[in-house]
Amino acid sequence: MIQLTNNGKTPSFSEAVHHGILVFDGPMGTELYRRHIFTNRCYDELNLSEPKLVKNIHSDYCNAGADVLTTNTYGANRLVLEKYGIADKVAAINHAGVQLAREASAEADRQVFIAGSIGQIYSGIHSEQERIGAIVEQAVALKDAGADVLIFETQPSRAALELCIKAMQTLPDIPYILSCAIVRGCESASGETVQRLFSPFHVGKSQLVAVGVNCGMGPDGILEAVEQAIQVAKLPLIVQPNAGMPKEFEGRTIYYCSPEYIATYAMRYITLGAAAVGGCCGTTPEHIAEIAKMIKPLSRARTSETNVIQNLQQDVEEKPELQFSERSRLAWKLANRQWVTTVEIVPPRGYDLAATIEKAKTLHRHGIDAINLPDGPRASSRISSLITAERLQNEAHIETILHVCCRDRNLIGMQADLLGCAAAGVRNILFVTGDPPKLGHYPNATGVFDTDSIGMCAVQRRLNHGVDLGGQTLEPPTQAVIGVGLDPTSPDRKREIDRFKRKIEAGAEFAITQPVFDSNFLKSFLEEIGNAAGGRPIPILAGIWPLASYRNAQFMRNEVPGVVIPDATMYRMEAVSSQSRDEQLAVGIEIARESIAAIRGAVAGIQVSAPFGRIEIALAALE
Repeated sequence: MIQLTNNGKTPSFSEAVHHGILVFDGPMGTELYRRHIFTNRCYDELNLSEPKLVKNIHSDYCNAGADVLTTNTYGANRLVLEKYGIADKVAAINHAGVQLAREASAEADRQVFIAGSIGQIYSGIHSEQERIGAIVEQAVALKDAGADVLIFETQPSRAALELCIKAMQTLPDIPYILSCAIVRGCESASGETVQRLFSPFHVGKSQLVAVGVNCGMGPDGILEAVEQAIQVAKLPLIVQPNAGMPKEFEGRTIYYCSPEYIATYAMRYITLGAAAVGGCCGTTPEHIAEIAKMIKPLSRARTSETNVIQNLQQDVEEKPELQFSERSRLAWKLANRQWVTTVEIVPPRGYDLAATIEKAKTLHRHGIDAINLPDGPRASSRISSLITAERLQNEAHIETILHVCCRDRNLIGMQADLLGCAAAGVRNILFVTGDPPKLGHYPNATGVFDTDSIGMCAVQRRLNHGVDLGGQTLEPPTQAVIGVGLDPTSPDRKREIDRFKRKIEAGAEFAITQPVFDSNFLKSFLEEIGNAAGGRPIPILAGIWPLASYRNAQFMRNEVPGVVIPDATMYRMEAVSSQSRDEQLAVGIEIARESIAAIRGAVAGIQVSAPFGRIEIALAALE
């Protein structure tokens, strides 16, 4: 389905890459080689002599889920084509390249953009003016043929990027992307750092709409470059790694990186803040299909319309909501600036709640204020959190903080659940957008994402005023305490702060952070959001995770989205990794206690996780 803009028009590439998550295709060169085209041929000329083959590759990428098809024109400039004696075919090859990609995209049931590929142009014997002329000639041919955007791929240096900019300054009406190859560590082929490559460009009136890293390294090798580029680049970032490092086998070049492996890293790139992911050398339509399956639910979540409530119907008026401090014991403590302690317990996979209820009773006896109940964490299927919350409140006599995830239910279902919360006396609700289904054991499940946590805050606030999301009267109004998540370690801090402000505007009344392992980092983040909102806007509870072992620390650091564990903490856990699990756990608890002591004056309370459901670990951290 084509995602329309607010004015009902299909978005441009620039709009799409700024506001959503796109899947780029994979390489053309290694795919042609895989289909038995030898490297002594001019691959660009195949647009004329083997159009069916080229179109089939585009179609395979399109069917795999690519939102952007890159033309087979990487070397279709005058300076390269003259080596094959076909320099007079620049326009014809580039026109055919765009046409073949466009024909393949026309078969899709969604909007697919065409990116006109322009490769690196070596300095060699050619002057700067000759190279600029070759770029301009090819760029005009691609644009005239109907390319949505141009992409300068595998550029080797800052100088090469600036040469492309200089050429595009003569073509201010053509949007373009600059993508650089990272070949070792975080350096280009010329030995320049990521910071140097992507420091702000002087683009004049040209339309530079995105930057990228492609080729040179596999998924893991390019990860650090992505982390650094996100911090430096002021534009959306496109990531296209190779399928690992190539190996020779019986005279052929083979890439051994599996589709599942590269898709896992695609998730990491998006979590860091990348706007698009595709593949470079060695990736195939199978790799792109796995990437699309992994990240498209995230795209749905990121682009969901947050303003989902309808205008009030005729003769419907909002009612005053109940005062915050009167809605729950948790709200009363937050309103009166009393220290709050909560513990997170994950509901069981089965339906026997006896053990969970006993844990809740123990926590209540130890003075814990509330129990956090995640809603399908990491895309797992567990007993209804709402049923669990009602049982715990009625039988263990302790309040709960119920997480409501936007992934699994549409707006009608979520409103029904919120009314169910009101009927069950579950007042404290934490809205989260949710992990994509691919993270769990049910990869074929569909992510709904009718809205995100911002939209659900607005829905709940409307219910608190006695009006449903359709603008109809609701009697009596609900009395929910509205909570949201907060990620102090997000690499895209600006976006996180902006979303947090929007959550507050939508009705959020308290927040709980991701697990925090660096107290100074948390304090600086809280200061920044306080300055952005003119003082600490709502009470914030800090997430605390007592590390059970060095292996647990590795898992948290590498596999759990939104969790950042500093090197110093990893070193402390690694130092005792050869000791018993009890001794490793003792160090993890000690680190948690230190974190709590360090942040106590900066937050309203804490949420302590119970690793593996062991509440004694959480209680030990709180002693």
